[in-house]
Amino acid sequence: MLLLGWIGVITYSGSVLSLSLRSIGFLACKIMNSSQTVKCMSDGAGSVGRCVRPAGGDSLMAAEERHPRSASPRGVNGEDDSEAESHQDGRNVDVDPETRSRAFSWCRDFLSGSWKAIPEHDFQIKIVSGGLSNLLYMCSLPDDVQPTGVEPRRVLLRIYGAILQGVDSLVLESVMFAILAERELGPHLYGIFPEGRLEQYLPSNRLRTEQLGFPEISAEIASKMARFHGMQMPFNKEPKWLFGTIDRYMEQVKIIQFVREAHIKKFTKLMKYDLPAELENLRSLLAATPSPVVFCHNDVQEGNILMLDGRENSSDKLMLIDFEYSSYNYRGFDFGNHFCEWIYDYTYDQWPFYKAKVENYPNRQQQLRFIRHYLSEKGGIAPVDQARIEEDMIIEANRTMHSTGLTHTSNRRSSFPKLRHTAYASEYHFASPVV
Repeated sequence: MLLLGWIGVITYSGSVLSLSLRSIGFLACKIMNSSQTVKCMSDGAGSVGRCVRPAGGDSLMAAEERHPRSASPRGVNGEDDSEAESHQDGRNVDVDPETRSRAFSWCRDFLSGSWKAIPEHDFQIKIVSGGLSNLLYMCSLPDDVQPTGVEPRRVLLRIYGAILQGVDSLVLESVMFAILAERELGPHLYGIFPEGRLEQYLPSNRLRTEQLGFPEISAEIASKMARFHGMQMPFNKEPKWLFGTIDRYMEQVKIIQFVREAHIKKFTKLMKYDLPAELENLRSLLAATPSPVVFCHNDVQEGNILMLDGRENSSDKLMLIDFEYSSYNYRGFDFGNHFCEWIYDYTYDQWPFYKAKVENYPNRQQQLRFIRHYLSEKGGIAPVDQARIEEDMIIEANRTMHSTGLTHTSNRRSSFPKLRHTAYASEYHFASPVV
């Protein structure tokens, strides 16, 4: 899921500021156009998609939110939270008729074979997940229809969302996915069209948050990340993405005009900080932190890591997915962002659809284990240099954590109460001179 604009935790002069410019930027676009509604991602019929990750790990669960507004409930922190109004009744699992019709046409035209022979009413589709950057659906042939050639029985349909609507972003993301598919580092590609693409459906379960801390899983994630960082891609090699994105969202912050009292209260509280000064302190902190520029995934979190069926006991059981945010970036971003993902549990099914467990941030030994597996995959480290390099990488990861904050996937939308969780996580773990 690319992190778009999370500044996260910035430490300066003994204070800690937690800020999600991604959340603010998103709210700026939506709330300025509506005095009553905050949406995540429209499916074309006014619906909102959200990912649901059940405790059992089944990835083919999702829903859309179509609930009438009622009295404002209390948020998880006991505050009145108007954004929660749309989510009191949980989620449901409808696919709107327009999306169904378009999906049928894409599958028929790009997959051909048996897909051209079935009528639309026999076409099967269900939601996998939905969010700000993508809406995902699984499309299938009926059980009694067999492929006539090499066409797949089922595919994953990805419809680009609010973030990936720029021409440049769409072209780069499509080229990236095609290259990774060709190198067998990602799912097979069946078709690309302006609105999205058709991908190989991989029988698998997405990881759960708590699995990120399992030693054997963490080790393999480190190895996969090292391989990803070693790729040479035909993209701009300058690390412009991180601060370029933050700067764009900072500009949006300056023009936000909220109309709802709950939003105004939270935004006013946030704006007591000198955000441009905070950003400059962040730039200075990272400038003083050596971190090589590599091809980063930028969103290595549990929802973007598949446990492939039948490989549970293998040393090659995981696959990274969702490369739409990948770019050349500072290596430490991937480290710090991934470590932050250990904290958030998104299987909670009530507003705000997450629980923050700051005690789950990886401790020193867990970070060292990750770094050592990363270095082992890269190879070529002299034993005499090992300890020094490990210490440098721990500092690199945790300083960059302050720039990434607690990263979200594109289908995660935070609310302002989350800011205090982010700040607390930083204070709890990094009040020491390590940063």
